[in-house]
Amino acid sequence: MIIRKHNLPLVQQCRALKIHRTTIYREPKALSQAELTLMKEIDSLHMENPAWGSRKVRHRLMKMGYSIGRRHCTTLRGRMGIHCIYRKPRTTIRHIGHKIYPYLLRNLAITEPNQVWAMDITYIPMAKGFLYLAGVMDIYSRKILSSVISNTLDASFCVEAYNEALRLHGAPGITNTDQGSQFTSDAFVAAVTESGAKLSMDGKGAWTDNIFIERFWRSLKYEEVYLKAYDSVADAKRSIRRYIENYNSIRPHASLGGNTPNEIHEQRTTAPLLMAS
Repeated sequence: MIIRKHNLPLVQQCRALKIHRTTIYREPKALSQAELTLMKEIDSLHMENPAWGSRKVRHRLMKMGYSIGRRHCTTLRGRMGIHCIYRKPRTTIRHIGHKIYPYLLRNLAITEPNQVWAMDITYIPMAKGFLYLAGVMDIYSRKILSSVISNTLDASFCVEAYNEALRLHGAPGITNTDQGSQFTSDAFVAAVTESGAKLSMDGKGAWTDNIFIERFWRSLKYEEVYLKAYDSVADAKRSIRRYIENYNSIRPHASLGGNTPNEIHEQRTTAPLLMAS
C-alpha cells in the first residue's frame, strides 16, 4: 500500500490512506515459537468448535497444558483473523468508517453457477510464521474459483483474489462476504461494483451463510495444512494450489449428487439451493 519510491511523499501517502505515519517506520516484532505453537492450537480448536469464544478456547488450552491468559488468547485470535461464529448482529470486526451493504441472500433460490459467490479469509500456519488465504467460492457448485496467499491482512490480496476469479469465470450476480474491514474497504467495494455484481454482507440472521466456504476451510486444514509444515511461502502456495485443483476436479461431493465442483460448475440445472433466513 505504501510505495517508498513513489513521487508522492510518504506523509501524503499516509494521509491518503488514513493511517498514522509512525506506523510505516515501526519494525514488526517477530513472534516467538511459543506464540506460533499457541496460534496453531487456537486455529485447530476454531476448526473443531467455531462457536467458541476466547474464554472457552483459553480454558481448553489450559487443560492441554498451555499457560495463557484470556487477553493474550483474544490478541492471538484477532491477529489470526479468527472470530467465533454464532447468531449475532455482526459476525466479525468491521471498520467503523466503512459502509455496510445490505444482505441479499435471504430466501434466495440459487439455481445456477455464478449466481452467488462467497469470499472469506483463513489463517495458514507454517513451520515458522503464518500466512493468510483469501478464497472465492461459487455457492451453487462449491467450486473454489480463485485463491491468493498473503502475509498481511490488508484488502489488496482480497481484491486480487476477486479479480482473478473475474478473469477466469466472468462476473457473478451477487458477491457475499462478512463485514470484515478487508471486504468493506473502498478498494474491494470498487472491484465488486465495477464488475457489475451486487455486494451482499452477512448481518443479523445470516450467520450460517458462509457455512460452505467454512466447510472447505476445515477440509483444507485437516487434509492438507495440518499435515504439513510449510518451509516457505512458495511451498505453501504450491501445495495449497494442488489441493484446490484436486478438490475441484477429483473429489466427489454427496451434496452434489456425487459430482465434483468442476462438473457442476460447467452445467446448468433447475434444482434450487435455497438460502434460508
